[in-house]
Parts: sequence; structure tokens; C-alpha cells
Amino acid sequence: MPAPSPVLVAPDSFKGTFTAREVADALGRGLARAGVASDLQPVADGGEGTLDVLAAALGAELRTAEVHDPLGRPLRASYAMNAAHGVAIVETAAACGLGLVAPEERDAWAASSAGAGELIAAAVRAGARTVLVSIGGSATSDGGAGALAALEAAGGIGTARVEVLCDVETPFELAAELYAPQKGADAETVAALTARLHAVAGRLPRDPRGVAMTGGAGGLAGALWAACGATLAPGAARVLDAVGFDVRLRAAAAVVTGEGALDRQTLQGKLVGEIGRRTRAVRVPLYAVVGRDALPVEERATLGLSDVLEATTLAEIEAAGMALGRRLRATG
Repeated sequence: MPAPSPVLVAPDSFKGTFTAREVADALGRGLARAGVASDLQPVADGGEGTLDVLAAALGAELRTAEVHDPLGRPLRASYAMNAAHGVAIVETAAACGLGLVAPEERDAWAASSAGAGELIAAAVRAGARTVLVSIGGSATSDGGAGALAALEAAGGIGTARVEVLCDVETPFELAAELYAPQKGADAETVAALTARLHAVAGRLPRDPRGVAMTGGAGGLAGALWAACGATLAPGAARVLDAVGFDVRLRAAAAVVTGEGALDRQTLQGKLVGEIGRRTRAVRVPLYAVVGRDALPVEERATLGLSDVLEATTLAEIEAAGMALGRRLRATG
């Protein structure tokens, strides 16, 4: 008699709280307590945690480089490199992430993306022919000006190809309006930052305004697209493809995903939205365990979600996994 199909556990990190691996392991323990087998695969969408997921999937080793944080302080940041294939992975948040700046230090006007440029330059110096840049979680709204200056100072990227993995669909000119408040900007500063973004756009070799995904990391995505010829890709889809999600999905009885907050942004390029699209296509049930559910019930159908459970601690996440396991056993 063949073994029952496992539940594919594919969560994102709970930003600033738990890594995707911690969430996946907790869900796996819960499912095991209910007697349900699981296939654990932490994932990401181009934001926090993308470096670890892609490094494991692409066989890349972690390296470090001396860069500067958003406020110009020296920092040793990690990137990953598969030397045999000439592929590097840079997580923007490692160099200019919001988590590097204490709440009382946040200064959306002063925060610079220079560290991200320095990290990309380090990867190119190490021999990268392709640099995958995950763009989420930044503290910056400088339109990528700091990063471009750092790349220019380092001699540019030569013949290397840059692919930006985006976790938002926002165009360049809306980056400050939508995201700068969480980076410490008041209404007056948001207006000033938006004016600065327009000025930066006017100086770039091509105009990123109105182009989807160019607003990632305060416009850094657009700057790399405009000045370095970078391609822009939905981070969630790129990561899911890298970990062989679709093959594992076809072998799964159900999928359990998760993230820190389920809200309308989830519908705009975030991981749960992409997983929902794929599970609907093959009619595999999808469940989500999230820290906060702020999505109207009627919009769950858009994601193909069978149910959403809230959990804010690892113990609660494990309990949610056990509850889902029991439900699946009862209905399966």
C-alpha cells in the first residue's frame, strides 16, 4: 500500500520574528503530532530570508563583505556565491535593511542604499557573472542613488548580469508614498522624498516611472533597471521555481504556507498570492498560518485559501500545524 501523500509546508518568514525555517519546522512538528507526513520547504518572495532559501537551492556558499549600513556605519554583510556557475545572491536588507536601524534612528531622508551597491560590487569582484538581488525590507527611499554611486566608485558591474527579485509591484514614483512612513517618514518628508524620486528618475538613462516593480527598496529596483540593465522578476515565482515547488506540489495532499501578515499587499506580488495561483491550477487545497489576518474573508477566494489560522509564537504555530493535520486526516 503506497504511503499517503505528504503535506507540502512552504512558509515565508514572519518578518522580524521567525525565519521561514523556524516556521516550517514548527508546522512540521505539529503535523507530525497529528500523524501527518510533511515535506518542509521554507520559501521567500524577494524579501527577508531570500538569501538563505536561494543559497540552499542553488548550492551557494555564504561570504561576507565590508559595506555600510543605511546610516553610513561600517558593516560586515553576507552574500552567497556559487563560484562554479558564477552566480551570486545579494539580499538588499543585509546591507540597507530596516532591521539595521533602531526605531529611534530611522531617517527616511538620510538612509542610503550605498551598502547594497557595495555588496553587489563585492559579488562582481568575486567573479559573479549573474547577480540575483532580492530587494525587500530596505530602510531606504533614495531611488537607488546611493547604490549607483557605490557601484560607479567600484568600477561598475562590467559584463555581469543583474536580476532583481521583487516582492512588490509598485512603480518607482510611488515608493515613498507607500513605504516611507514605515521607514520613519512623516507626511512632509514623504512629499519631499517623492519629489526627490522624480528628480532621480529624470537623471537616469531611462525613466523607471510607471514601470511595475521599479519601486522596490525605495526605488533601488528601478535604479538598477535603468542604469545597469537589470531585469525585474517577481521574487516569489523565482524562488518557488528554484526550489522545485511545482514538482513537489503535484505530489502533495495539501499545502500549508504562511507569513507575518495576510493583507491586501498579499495580492500584489507576495508569496502567498503566488502559491495560491499555483495550488488553484492543480486543485490542491491551500491553508495559511499567519501572525495577523487582515484580509477580508471574501478576498480569500482570490488566493484559493481553504482556511487561515493565526499564530504569533512558535508554540502556537506548532499547534496550528497539529490542528490542520487533524482536519486533513478527518477529511482525507
